[in-house]
Amino acid sequence: MNGIGNMAWLGAATLFILSLRGLSHPASARRGNLYGVLGMGLAVLATLLVTAGAGLQIALIAAVAGGGIGATLAKRVEMTQMPQLVAVLHSFVGLAATLISIANYMSGTVAANPVEQAIHDTEIYVGAFIGTVTFSGSIVAFLKLQGTLSGKPLVLPARHLLNAVVLAACIALGYRFVSSPAAGDGLYALLVMCVLAAALGVHLVMAIGGADMPVVVSMLNSYSGWAAAATGFMLDNDLLVTTGALVGSSGAILSYIMCRAMNRSFVSVILGGFGTVAATSGAAPEGEVVATTVDEVGALLRDASEVVIVPGYGMAVAQAQGTISEITRRLRSLGIRVRFGIHPVAGRLPGHMNVLLAEAKVPYDIVLEMDEINEDFTNTDVVLVIGANDIVNPGAQEDASSPIAGMPVLEVWKARTVVVSKRSMATGYAGVDNPLFYKDNTRMLFGDAKGSVDALLRHIEAA
Repeated sequence: MNGIGNMAWLGAATLFILSLRGLSHPASARRGNLYGVLGMGLAVLATLLVTAGAGLQIALIAAVAGGGIGATLAKRVEMTQMPQLVAVLHSFVGLAATLISIANYMSGTVAANPVEQAIHDTEIYVGAFIGTVTFSGSIVAFLKLQGTLSGKPLVLPARHLLNAVVLAACIALGYRFVSSPAAGDGLYALLVMCVLAAALGVHLVMAIGGADMPVVVSMLNSYSGWAAAATGFMLDNDLLVTTGALVGSSGAILSYIMCRAMNRSFVSVILGGFGTVAATSGAAPEGEVVATTVDEVGALLRDASEVVIVPGYGMAVAQAQGTISEITRRLRSLGIRVRFGIHPVAGRLPGHMNVLLAEAKVPYDIVLEMDEINEDFTNTDVVLVIGANDIVNPGAQEDASSPIAGMPVLEVWKARTVVVSKRSMATGYAGVDNPLFYKDNTRMLFGDAKGSVDALLRHIEAA
C-alpha cells in the first residue's frame, strides 16, 4: 500500500507543478486550476488509502467536514472578499503546522540515534515557529483587509530591536528545546516559543501599511508553504515537502515581483517595515477639480480612436466588471481600439483584476500589464479610470515627499483626456491625495462605479 501511496503522491506533485504552470497565464488558468483540484483530490485519496484503523475514521470525518466547509465558502464568498478568504486560508495552514508539530512532539517519537533525534526536533521547532508566525500574521492581515483594523501601520519605538530580541529569544528556546533531555522542559520551551512567535507575527503585519496588503498576502502565502514543507520533513511526507516548497518558492517570487512593482525592498517586507517610510503626506495638489457628466464621457468615448480602461478595487466592490465588458464590446464594434491597463498590485490581491475581467468575458489579448501599456498613454485619446486611485497617482513620480514616492504607476495623465469614476475626493488605500484629479486634462465622474458605468452603457447604446 505504501508503494501505491508514493506513486499517488508523485502524481499529485506533478499535477501541482502543472497547476502552477497553467496559472501563469489567464488563457490557461482554468486548466491550471483543474490540475490543482485533481492533484489535491489525489493527495487526499492517497492519504486515506495509507491510513489504517481508527485513524482512517478520523481522517474521513476531517475530509468530509473540510470539504463541506470549503464548498460552502466557495458558494458564499464574493470575488471582492477573496483577499480576506486567502488570508484566512493561510492562517489555517499555519495553525495546522503548529498543532501537528506540538502533537508530534507529545507523541514521544524517538529516533534511532541522537543526531537523528536532534534533526527531528529541529524540524518540529521550525515547523511550529513558521506556522505560528503565519497564523497570527494572517489573522491580522484578514482584519486589515476586512476593515476591522485600521490600514495604518503600527510603528512602535525601536520596533526592529524588539523584533530582534523576540527572534533571539525564540532561537535560545530552540536550543533548549533540542538539547533538553526531559520531555516536560522541551514542551515548555516549545509552547513559550509559540506565544512569542504569535506576538512576532502580529507585530510584523501590524507594522505594514494597508496599501501594501497585496504583498503581505503574497508573503504570507510563501510562509505557509515553508511551514508545510517543514511539517513534511517532520512527518517524512515527500508530497508535503514538495507542495510546501512549490508554494513557498512561488509565493516568494511573486512577492519579489510585486516589491519591484512598488519600488520597495524585499527584505523590508520580511522585517515588517514595508510601507512605513518616514515621509510627509506629500505636497498639496495644485489645480482645480473639474466634474463631468455621463453624456460628456459618452461623447468623449465615441469620438476616440484609442481608449484605455484602468480598473481598480472600486470596480470590484461595485461589481461593475460586467458592464465594463459590455461597454468594451460596444466601443470595439464602432471601430474604437479598447485596451485595459492592469497594475501589478491593483486591488488587494495579486491578479484580482485579471480574474474579474476574465469572469466578465473580457478578451485576454486586450488586458495588458503596466509595463506593456505605459508607453502607449501618450497616444491614447481617453483613459477611463474605474475605482482606482494610488496606482494612477503621479505623485509617485513627481513628489519626493510622498509616501508612495518611487512606486511605478500607470502614467494615465499623459493621455489626451483622463476620466476618473469615483465616489468622492477621498484618498485611496495609501491615505494620500492624488494630484491626478487636479490636472487640466482630468475629468471627475462622481458617483457609484456601477451606477456610473450602467448609465454610460445606456448612453452609448442610445447614441
